[in-house]
Amino acid sequence: MASIAEIESREPVNEQAVATIYGSLKTELNQIHSKITELEMEATEHSLVINTIQPLDPSRRCYRMIGGVLVERTVREVLPAVQRNKEGIEEVIKRLNETLEKKRKEMADFEAKYKIRIRKPDSAAKDENAQKEGSSSSQGVLVGPAS
Repeated sequence: MASIAEIESREPVNEQAVATIYGSLKTELNQIHSKITELEMEATEHSLVINTIQPLDPSRRCYRMIGGVLVERTVREVLPAVQRNKEGIEEVIKRLNETLEKKRKEMADFEAKYKIRIRKPDSAAKDENAQKEGSSSSQGVLVGPAS
């Protein structure tokens, strides 16, 4: 992941280069956000497992998947391991959120420096204009030349 300092050190020479760098920043932002979402789902799964096995007898048999292999353990052995894994996942999520905020700030600075404005696709712009015009277009009012 390139930082804004690295990007500025190789100052873009034209609009295409600015657009390419902006696109890569946006891609990085999306990748970080996707990873955060994935890890949050994993943390939720860990919470479900913890809540399910916590009230059980500690000597009860329990199965756990480790590296694609299903192993037999006891609740006493599995519960602390699952809790540690969940804490580790939550720590990674925290770091990724910090990274996400830094990247958002870098992207905002880049947008300000190069005066980047996002254009909406033509169909979205037409929809927006239709909404701004009011409900006359949605009521089927046609305006033609006066006779």
